[in-house]
Amino acid sequence: MKTMKALVKSKAEKGLWMEEKPVPEPGYNDVIVKVKKSAICGTDLHIYEWNEWAQKTIKVPMTIGHEYMGYVDAIGKGVTNVKVGDRVTGEGHLYCGTCRNCRRGRLHVCENSVGIGVHIDGSFAEYVKIPATNIVPLDDRIPDDWAAIMDPFGNATHTALSFPLLGEDVLITGSGLIGSIAVAIARFAGARFIVATDLSDYRLEIAKKMGATITVNPARGEKVSDAVKKLGMRGFDVGLEMSGSPKAFTDMISNMYNGSSISLLGILPSNFEVPWSDIIFKAITLKGIYGREMWETWYKMEMMIIGGINLDPVITHRFHIDDFQKGFDAMEEGNCGKVILSWE
Repeated sequence: MKTMKALVKSKAEKGLWMEEKPVPEPGYNDVIVKVKKSAICGTDLHIYEWNEWAQKTIKVPMTIGHEYMGYVDAIGKGVTNVKVGDRVTGEGHLYCGTCRNCRRGRLHVCENSVGIGVHIDGSFAEYVKIPATNIVPLDDRIPDDWAAIMDPFGNATHTALSFPLLGEDVLITGSGLIGSIAVAIARFAGARFIVATDLSDYRLEIAKKMGATITVNPARGEKVSDAVKKLGMRGFDVGLEMSGSPKAFTDMISNMYNGSSISLLGILPSNFEVPWSDIIFKAITLKGIYGREMWETWYKMEMMIIGGINLDPVITHRFHIDDFQKGFDAMEEGNCGKVILSWE
Protein backbone atom coordinates (compact mmCIF):
# COMPACT_ATOMS: atom_id res chain seq x y z
CA MET A 1 0.00 0.00 0.00
CA LYS A 2 1.34 3.40 -1.05
CA THR A 3 1.47 5.94 1.76
CA MET A 4 1.82 9.72 2.02
CA LYS A 5 2.51 12.42 4.56
CA ALA A 6 -0.61 14.18 5.89
CA LEU A 7 -1.23 16.88 8.46
CA VAL A 8 -3.88 15.42 10.73
CA LYS A 9 -6.08 16.66 13.54
CA SER A 10 -5.62 13.38 15.35
CA LYS A 11 -6.46 14.48 18.90
CA ALA A 12 -9.25 16.55 20.43
CA GLU A 13 -6.82 19.19 21.72
CA LYS A 14 -4.69 22.05 20.45
CA GLY A 15 -2.23 21.08 17.72
CA LEU A 16 -1.77 19.17 14.47
CA TRP A 17 0.28 16.06 13.81
CA MET A 18 2.17 14.87 10.72
CA GLU A 19 1.28 11.26 10.02
CA GLU A 20 1.57 8.57 7.36
CA LYS A 21 -1.74 7.76 5.66
CA PRO A 22 -2.73 5.68 2.63
CA VAL A 23 -2.74 7.54 -0.69
CA PRO A 24 -6.42 7.87 -1.72
CA GLU A 25 -7.71 5.86 -4.66
CA PRO A 26 -9.96 7.60 -7.19
CA GLY A 27 -13.60 6.61 -7.49
CA TYR A 28 -15.36 6.66 -10.86
CA ASN A 29 -15.66 10.48 -11.05
CA ASP A 30 -12.75 11.42 -8.79
CA VAL A 31 -9.42 13.15 -9.38
CA ILE A 32 -6.31 12.59 -7.27
CA VAL A 33 -4.19 15.74 -7.04
CA LYS A 34 -0.53 15.63 -6.05
CA VAL A 35 -0.27 18.75 -3.91
CA LYS A 36 2.55 21.21 -4.59
CA LYS A 37 1.54 24.24 -2.49
CA SER A 38 -0.87 24.59 0.44
CA ALA A 39 -2.05 27.72 2.25
CA ILE A 40 -3.21 28.09 5.84
CA CYS A 41 -6.77 29.38 6.23
CA GLY A 42 -8.34 31.01 9.29
CA THR A 43 -10.53 27.90 9.49
CA ASP A 44 -7.40 25.75 9.74
CA LEU A 45 -6.19 27.97 12.59
CA HIS A 46 -9.49 27.47 14.43
CA ILE A 47 -9.07 23.70 14.04
CA TYR A 48 -5.43 23.91 15.19
CA GLU A 49 -6.41 25.95 18.26
CA TRP A 50 -9.42 23.64 18.88
CA ASN A 51 -11.85 26.45 19.62
CA GLU A 52 -15.54 26.02 20.37
CA TRP A 53 -16.53 25.93 16.68
CA ALA A 54 -13.89 23.27 15.91
CA GLN A 55 -14.95 21.11 18.84
CA LYS A 56 -18.54 21.11 17.57
CA THR A 57 -17.64 20.60 13.90
CA ILE A 58 -14.51 18.49 13.45
CA LYS A 59 -14.49 14.74 13.89
CA VAL A 60 -11.01 13.48 14.78
CA PRO A 61 -8.91 12.06 13.28
CA MET A 62 -9.13 14.09 10.07
CA THR A 63 -6.68 15.46 7.52
CA ILE A 64 -7.47 19.17 7.35
CA GLY A 65 -6.78 21.87 4.74
CA HIS A 66 -8.67 23.15 1.70
CA GLU A 67 -6.39 25.74 0.02
CA TYR A 68 -3.94 24.18 -2.42
CA MET A 69 -2.67 23.71 -5.95
CA GLY A 70 -0.91 20.84 -7.64
CA TYR A 71 -1.00 18.41 -10.54
CA VAL A 72 -3.43 15.66 -11.52
CA ASP A 73 -1.86 12.35 -10.50
CA ALA A 74 -4.71 9.94 -11.27
CA ILE A 75 -8.29 10.03 -12.52
CA GLY A 76 -11.36 7.83 -12.24
CA LYS A 77 -12.80 6.08 -15.28
CA GLY A 78 -15.62 8.62 -15.67
CA VAL A 79 -13.42 11.73 -15.65
CA THR A 80 -13.24 13.60 -18.96
CA ASN A 81 -12.54 17.24 -18.02
CA VAL A 82 -8.87 16.83 -16.96
CA LYS A 83 -5.98 14.49 -17.66
CA VAL A 84 -2.98 13.27 -15.71
CA GLY A 85 -0.36 16.01 -15.47
CA ASP A 86 -2.77 18.96 -15.63
CA ARG A 87 -2.03 21.84 -13.24
CA VAL A 88 -5.10 22.42 -11.08
CA THR A 89 -6.71 23.67 -7.91
CA GLY A 90 -10.20 22.95 -6.62
CA GLU A 91 -13.41 24.35 -5.14
CA GLY A 92 -13.58 23.26 -1.50
CA HIS A 93 -17.38 23.05 -1.18
CA LEU A 94 -18.79 19.82 -2.56
CA TYR A 95 -22.38 20.08 -3.77
CA CYS A 96 -25.04 17.41 -4.26
CA GLY A 97 -26.35 18.58 -7.65
CA THR A 98 -29.94 17.54 -6.87
CA CYS A 99 -31.32 19.90 -4.19
CA ARG A 100 -33.40 22.95 -5.15
CA ASN A 101 -30.47 25.37 -4.91
CA CYS A 102 -28.18 23.18 -7.01
CA ARG A 103 -30.84 22.78 -9.69
CA ARG A 104 -31.36 26.52 -9.93
CA GLY A 105 -27.62 27.18 -10.23
CA ARG A 106 -26.95 28.28 -6.63
CA LEU A 107 -24.39 25.58 -5.91
CA HIS A 108 -22.61 27.56 -3.19
CA VAL A 109 -25.69 27.30 -0.96
CA CYS A 110 -26.36 23.61 -1.63
CA GLU A 111 -28.40 22.28 1.28
CA ASN A 112 -26.18 19.17 1.41
CA SER A 113 -22.82 20.93 1.07
CA VAL A 114 -19.72 19.16 2.38
CA GLY A 115 -16.45 20.95 3.13
CA ILE A 116 -13.05 19.55 2.14
CA GLY A 117 -10.82 19.50 5.24
CA VAL A 118 -13.78 20.21 7.51
CA HIS A 119 -16.22 17.34 7.00
CA ILE A 120 -13.99 14.99 4.98
CA ASP A 121 -10.23 14.58 4.57
CA GLY A 122 -8.60 17.66 3.08
CA SER A 123 -5.57 18.90 1.21
CA PHE A 124 -2.85 19.20 3.86
CA ALA A 125 -1.43 16.02 2.37
CA GLU A 126 0.78 14.90 -0.46
CA TYR A 127 -2.33 13.74 -2.31
CA VAL A 128 -5.98 14.80 -2.09
CA LYS A 129 -9.11 13.26 -3.65
CA ILE A 130 -11.54 15.73 -5.26
CA PRO A 131 -14.67 15.13 -7.40
CA ALA A 132 -13.92 16.01 -11.03
CA THR A 133 -16.75 18.58 -10.96
CA ASN A 134 -14.81 20.56 -8.34
CA ILE A 135 -11.48 20.62 -10.19
CA VAL A 136 -10.35 23.96 -11.63
CA PRO A 137 -7.68 23.84 -14.38
CA LEU A 138 -5.15 26.64 -13.95
CA ASP A 139 -4.17 29.15 -16.60
CA ASP A 140 -0.38 29.29 -17.07
CA ARG A 141 -0.47 32.99 -16.17
CA ILE A 142 -1.57 32.21 -12.58
CA PRO A 143 1.52 31.80 -10.32
CA ASP A 144 1.63 28.75 -8.06
CA ASP A 145 1.40 30.78 -4.84
CA TRP A 146 -1.63 32.68 -6.12
CA ALA A 147 -3.24 29.43 -7.26
CA ALA A 148 -2.91 28.11 -3.71
CA ILE A 149 -5.00 31.02 -2.37
CA MET A 150 -7.78 30.99 -4.95
CA ASP A 151 -10.20 29.90 -2.22
CA PRO A 152 -9.88 33.08 -0.08
CA PHE A 153 -9.44 35.19 -3.22
CA GLY A 154 -12.85 33.82 -4.16
CA ASN A 155 -14.34 34.81 -0.80
CA ALA A 156 -13.04 38.35 -1.34
CA THR A 157 -14.31 38.42 -4.93
CA HIS A 158 -17.79 37.23 -3.97
CA THR A 159 -17.94 39.80 -1.16
CA ALA A 160 -16.55 42.76 -3.12
CA LEU A 161 -18.36 42.21 -6.41
CA SER A 162 -21.82 41.59 -4.95
CA PHE A 163 -22.59 45.26 -5.64
CA PRO A 164 -21.37 47.63 -8.40
CA LEU A 165 -18.11 49.38 -7.43
CA LEU A 166 -17.32 51.63 -10.39
CA GLY A 167 -16.99 55.18 -9.07
CA GLU A 168 -18.24 54.18 -5.62
CA ASP A 169 -16.75 54.87 -2.18
CA VAL A 170 -16.00 51.67 -0.28
CA LEU A 171 -15.47 50.92 3.41
CA ILE A 172 -13.76 47.64 4.33
CA THR A 173 -13.84 46.73 8.02
CA GLY A 174 -11.27 44.05 8.83
CA SER A 175 -8.07 44.09 6.78
CA GLY A 176 -6.98 40.51 7.21
CA LEU A 177 -6.10 38.46 4.16
CA ILE A 178 -9.58 38.55 2.61
CA GLY A 179 -10.16 42.19 3.49
CA SER A 180 -6.83 43.22 1.95
CA ILE A 181 -7.55 41.24 -1.21
CA ALA A 182 -10.95 42.96 -1.34
CA VAL A 183 -9.10 46.30 -1.32
CA ALA A 184 -7.28 45.27 -4.51
CA ILE A 185 -10.52 44.03 -6.09
CA ALA A 186 -12.33 47.28 -5.31
CA ARG A 187 -9.42 49.24 -6.79
CA PHE A 188 -9.37 46.97 -9.86
CA ALA A 189 -13.15 47.35 -10.27
CA GLY A 190 -12.98 51.16 -10.35
CA ALA A 191 -13.90 52.29 -6.84
CA ARG A 192 -13.16 55.95 -6.12
CA PHE A 193 -12.14 55.99 -2.43
CA ILE A 194 -11.35 52.85 -0.41
CA VAL A 195 -11.05 53.10 3.37
CA ALA A 196 -9.78 50.02 5.23
CA THR A 197 -9.89 49.46 8.98
CA ASP A 198 -8.16 47.04 11.32
CA LEU A 199 -6.66 46.88 14.80
CA SER A 200 -3.29 45.74 13.38
CA ASP A 201 -0.89 48.24 11.83
CA TYR A 202 0.88 45.29 10.17
CA ARG A 203 -2.29 44.34 8.29
CA LEU A 204 -3.11 47.93 7.45
CA GLU A 205 0.30 48.28 5.79
CA ILE A 206 -0.68 45.36 3.54
CA ALA A 207 -4.01 47.06 2.81
CA LYS A 208 -2.11 50.19 1.74
CA LYS A 209 0.02 48.12 -0.63
CA MET A 210 -3.18 46.62 -2.06
CA GLY A 211 -4.56 50.07 -2.88
CA ALA A 212 -6.37 51.53 0.15
CA THR A 213 -6.85 55.31 -0.06
CA ILE A 214 -6.83 55.72 3.73
CA THR A 215 -6.40 53.20 6.56
CA VAL A 216 -7.96 53.55 10.00
CA ASN A 217 -6.79 51.87 13.22
CA PRO A 218 -9.43 52.36 15.96
CA ALA A 219 -6.97 50.99 18.53
CA ARG A 220 -4.96 54.18 18.02
CA GLY A 221 -8.00 56.43 18.30
CA GLU A 222 -8.47 56.86 14.55
CA LYS A 223 -12.06 57.24 13.31
CA VAL A 224 -13.83 56.27 10.10
CA SER A 225 -15.87 59.47 10.37
CA ASP A 226 -12.65 61.51 10.17
CA ALA A 227 -11.73 59.71 6.95
CA VAL A 228 -15.17 60.56 5.54
CA LYS A 229 -14.59 64.24 6.31
CA LYS A 230 -11.04 64.19 4.96
CA LEU A 231 -12.19 62.73 1.66
CA GLY A 232 -15.15 65.12 1.36
CA MET A 233 -17.76 62.35 1.29
CA ARG A 234 -21.34 62.16 2.54
CA GLY A 235 -20.89 58.49 3.41
CA PHE A 236 -19.92 55.17 1.85
CA ASP A 237 -21.80 53.59 -1.04
CA VAL A 238 -20.61 50.03 -0.43
CA GLY A 239 -19.50 48.38 2.82
CA LEU A 240 -17.55 45.12 3.03
CA GLU A 241 -17.71 43.77 6.60
CA MET A 242 -14.85 41.31 7.12
CA SER A 243 -14.10 41.64 10.86
CA GLY A 244 -17.01 40.03 12.69
CA SER A 245 -16.73 42.88 15.19
CA PRO A 246 -19.96 44.49 16.50
CA LYS A 247 -18.12 47.79 17.00
CA ALA A 248 -16.82 47.74 13.42
CA PHE A 249 -20.26 46.89 12.06
CA THR A 250 -22.12 49.61 13.99
CA ASP A 251 -19.43 52.10 12.98
CA MET A 252 -19.91 51.03 9.37
CA ILE A 253 -23.68 51.54 9.58
CA SER A 254 -23.25 55.04 10.98
CA ASN A 255 -20.94 56.01 8.10
CA MET A 256 -22.98 54.58 5.21
CA TYR A 257 -24.77 56.80 2.69
CA ASN A 258 -28.55 56.54 2.33
CA GLY A 259 -29.49 53.71 -0.05
CA SER A 260 -26.08 52.03 0.28
CA SER A 261 -25.24 48.33 0.31
CA ILE A 262 -23.25 46.08 2.65
CA SER A 263 -21.75 42.62 2.07
CA LEU A 264 -21.35 40.63 5.29
CA LEU A 265 -18.58 38.02 5.34
CA GLY A 266 -17.38 38.40 8.94
CA ILE A 267 -19.39 36.31 11.39
CA LEU A 268 -20.96 38.68 13.90
CA PRO A 269 -22.04 37.40 17.35
CA SER A 270 -25.78 36.77 17.63
CA ASN A 271 -26.18 38.49 20.99
CA PHE A 272 -25.33 42.10 20.16
CA GLU A 273 -27.79 44.92 19.54
CA VAL A 274 -28.05 45.50 15.80
CA PRO A 275 -28.82 49.15 14.86
CA TRP A 276 -31.91 48.14 12.90
CA SER A 277 -33.47 51.62 12.89
CA ASP A 278 -30.40 53.08 11.17
CA ILE A 279 -30.39 50.23 8.65
CA ILE A 280 -34.08 50.72 7.88
CA PHE A 281 -34.19 54.53 7.77
CA LYS A 282 -31.03 54.65 5.65
CA ALA A 283 -32.55 51.97 3.35
CA ILE A 284 -29.36 49.90 3.54
CA THR A 285 -29.25 46.58 1.67
CA LEU A 286 -27.50 43.72 3.53
CA LYS A 287 -26.22 40.58 1.82
CA GLY A 288 -24.79 37.57 3.64
CA ILE A 289 -21.77 36.04 1.88
CA TYR A 290 -20.89 32.35 1.90
CA GLY A 291 -18.07 30.82 -0.08
CA ARG A 292 -17.82 31.49 -3.80
CA GLU A 293 -20.65 31.62 -6.33
CA MET A 294 -19.96 28.62 -8.50
CA TRP A 295 -18.80 29.18 -11.08
CA GLU A 296 -19.10 32.87 -11.87
CA THR A 297 -16.80 33.93 -9.01
CA TRP A 298 -14.07 31.62 -10.31
CA TYR A 299 -14.37 33.11 -13.80
CA LYS A 300 -14.03 36.65 -12.45
CA MET A 301 -11.02 35.65 -10.33
CA GLU A 302 -9.20 34.27 -13.35
CA MET A 303 -10.03 37.31 -15.47
CA MET A 304 -8.78 39.71 -12.79
CA ILE A 305 -5.46 37.86 -12.54
CA ILE A 306 -5.05 37.82 -16.32
CA GLY A 307 -6.06 41.50 -16.32
CA GLY A 308 -3.26 42.47 -13.97
CA ILE A 309 -4.46 42.43 -10.35
CA ASN A 310 -1.55 41.89 -7.94
CA LEU A 311 -1.89 39.47 -5.00
CA ASP A 312 1.79 39.39 -4.00
CA PRO A 313 1.56 41.81 -1.03
CA VAL A 314 -0.82 39.51 0.89
CA ILE A 315 1.62 36.57 0.83
CA THR A 316 4.06 37.28 3.65
CA HIS A 317 5.38 33.90 4.85
CA ARG A 318 6.58 30.76 3.09
CA PHE A 319 7.68 27.51 4.76
CA HIS A 320 8.28 23.89 3.84
CA ILE A 321 5.51 21.59 5.03
CA ASP A 322 7.92 20.02 7.54
CA ASP A 323 8.01 23.45 9.22
CA PHE A 324 4.21 23.74 9.38
CA GLN A 325 4.42 24.67 13.06
CA LYS A 326 6.23 27.90 12.14
CA GLY A 327 3.37 28.75 9.79
CA PHE A 328 0.71 28.17 12.43
CA ASP A 329 2.75 30.13 14.97
CA ALA A 330 2.82 33.08 12.57
CA MET A 331 -0.94 32.79 12.03
CA GLU A 332 -1.60 32.63 15.76
CA GLU A 333 0.56 35.69 16.43
CA GLY A 334 -1.42 37.61 13.82
CA ASN A 335 1.46 39.56 12.29
CA CYS A 336 1.21 37.92 8.90
CA GLY A 337 -0.70 37.91 5.68
CA LYS A 338 -1.06 34.61 3.87
CA VAL A 339 1.18 31.69 4.84
CA ILE A 340 2.17 29.28 2.04
CA LEU A 341 3.46 25.76 2.74
CA SER A 342 5.44 23.92 0.06
CA TRP A 343 5.35 20.14 -0.37
CA GLU A 344 8.29 19.99 -2.77
